[in-house]
Amino acid sequence: MLAFGDSITNGGGELQWGVALQSWALWTARGLGVPYSPYAVDGAVAADVLRAQIPLFERVTDRSARYLLGCLHIGTNDVRHPSFDPDALAHDHASALAFLAQRCDHLLTATLPLDLGRPRNPTLVQAANRAITDSAARHCAYVLDLERFGGRQLMMADHVHPTALGQVRIAELALDLLHAQAGLAVRVRPSALISYRTTRRGRLRGDLTYAYRHAKQDLRLLAAARLAVRR
Repeated sequence: MLAFGDSITNGGGELQWGVALQSWALWTARGLGVPYSPYAVDGAVAADVLRAQIPLFERVTDRSARYLLGCLHIGTNDVRHPSFDPDALAHDHASALAFLAQRCDHLLTATLPLDLGRPRNPTLVQAANRAITDSAARHCAYVLDLERFGGRQLMMADHVHPTALGQVRIAELALDLLHAQAGLAVRVRPSALISYRTTRRGRLRGDLTYAYRHAKQDLRLLAAARLAVRR
């Protein structure tokens, strides 16, 4: 399995109830029982897949190599940038899928959650998702619909990055989709590979930490808004 993308696909971060925060793409590869080749980079936009991640892949990998599945999850950083251009995202996304299509038997991409980031801008996210789904249709890629994805246990307080359990959940959704639409066999469920127990004290501590981080983010946004008004 071959994967390009940003920090969501790169993975890494805090433990959640002792569960390591690993990439949804890695969990998906484990579920399919196939080797995993990751090239995602934190902070990447769609253009970075073309100008950095694909060239790196070509430098270090046999160009004749074939993959069962090619994954592209990108657009989170594009849509949150002040100069976001849906047409540019559509072009770069389609170009990346075209590259994957030459080397992979199946393609998988994903839409973005509407409740993405703070401040929220679901209108721009919908524009990004249209670009992603149009690109996917042109290259016969399966689309993992994450528009409604979210929740306290699945997303961090920044409403951008999935938690450890959120990554597992995305992988399970991806595996369900690939099994239903591509007929790919799921060798093991990612949820069967983790084990954790919650405690009342731990849940309270987690909720307080989440509330603190959320409030800190909201205050930062409020201060930025006030500064903009004064200018």
